Amino acid sequence: MNYTTILEKKRDGLRLNSREIDFCIDEIARGHVPDYQVSALLMAIYIQGMTPQETARLTRAMTHSGEIIDLSDIPGPKIDKHSTGGVGDKVSIVLAPLAAAAGINVPMISGRSLGHTGGTLDKLESIPGFRTDLSIEEFKTNIKDLGLCLIGQTKDVAPADKIMYSLRDATATVSSVPLITSSIMSKKLAEGINGLVLDVKIGNGSFLPDMDKAEQLTQSLIDTAMLNDLKVTAMLTDMDQPLGDCAGNWVEIVESVNTLQGKGPQDLTELTLAQAAHMMLMAEKAETFDQAKETLTGLLNNGKAYEKFLQIVERQYGDISVFENPEELYQPAQKISILAQESGIISSMQTRDIGYILVDLGGGRRHVHDKIDPAAAIWFHRKKGEAVIAGDTLMTVYTNRPVKDLEKKLLETVTISEEFNLDNHLIYKTIKP
Repeated sequence: MNYTTILEKKRDGLRLNSREIDFCIDEIARGHVPDYQVSALLMAIYIQGMTPQETARLTRAMTHSGEIIDLSDIPGPKIDKHSTGGVGDKVSIVLAPLAAAAGINVPMISGRSLGHTGGTLDKLESIPGFRTDLSIEEFKTNIKDLGLCLIGQTKDVAPADKIMYSLRDATATVSSVPLITSSIMSKKLAEGINGLVLDVKIGNGSFLPDMDKAEQLTQSLIDTAMLNDLKVTAMLTDMDQPLGDCAGNWVEIVESVNTLQGKGPQDLTELTLAQAAHMMLMAEKAETFDQAKETLTGLLNNGKAYEKFLQIVERQYGDISVFENPEELYQPAQKISILAQESGIISSMQTRDIGYILVDLGGGRRHVHDKIDPAAAIWFHRKKGEAVIAGDTLMTVYTNRPVKDLEKKLLETVTISEEFNLDNHLIYKTIKP
């Protein structure tokens, strides 16, 4: 069997059989395929697509390209959550300790920034000393002892995906439904979980802004989960504006801490509670959705969720003393206020553009080896549906890096109108197959 011949077949829009897919992924995982040929396969899949059967087989091959973690010796349900990514989306950082405080085991393998979206690992690593490169044994020990662990993809878990994931951004193939599905599900299936809550983002700040494509991805993820006997609930949620009041790495940790103490922004708190509630239902820790939300709200208000967060930060070698005065940890060289140029109501925000501006400030990566600046941040003082008067502060930018025409670029991301019919949907729909 020859990789190039298989590549030609997919390039021409033909269906790959199981043996061909297994061969390609095995060769990629073994390091036998140069980056340019992996990139060619990614582009062929992006252009020609894959059938549900091809996608399922691709996912299975990527899952079995490395170790599948065995958590069977840990009692109780093991439930994870995954978001397709957005600007200001720090739900995982709040949800993992909250769900663990509710008695759910949360084995969470997360990713880094991709395109205009932030990465959970980059945010966690802005905590001094925090390690996401733990061994599988440390991962299992933390879940057994504390009910959660938050790590990055190890060299032994879905190694084929790690290679392909690192090239998708650079090859403009991020939004391919088969590639998104196989990347997400291969890691999740390798975690040893029993159930998964999916957060598929819709809107101008998502990878799939079109509702039809988002629903197509959702169905692809659900189909793949069910074919692998994995319980699944999928939520389609809004990314037409940033989630929460800020975007950046350290500032999102600070906002997550506030939320864990019951003082977070309404949208972030509501979405986290909804997703954690579905995890509780899946784990049979509650009988109704409202009962689950009530329990979880109590864990935010009584300090148990925040206590769990501090425990896992310390266990993963992070310095918890920084949370005594978190605003003092990173002091960027510049603090720039972006002022409204007219009065009216904010009718739209170009969230993807905001995300890329944050990348240019150092909050994300244009290239695989770019370094993250944990201090780079944008605070949003006004969001969709809110009234502004000319001269009001729309955003505050924290940066150590000059960006040409920064004010002009950020002002262009916000549309201010005389009237606005507010039709915000934080959660569009929830699918429980």
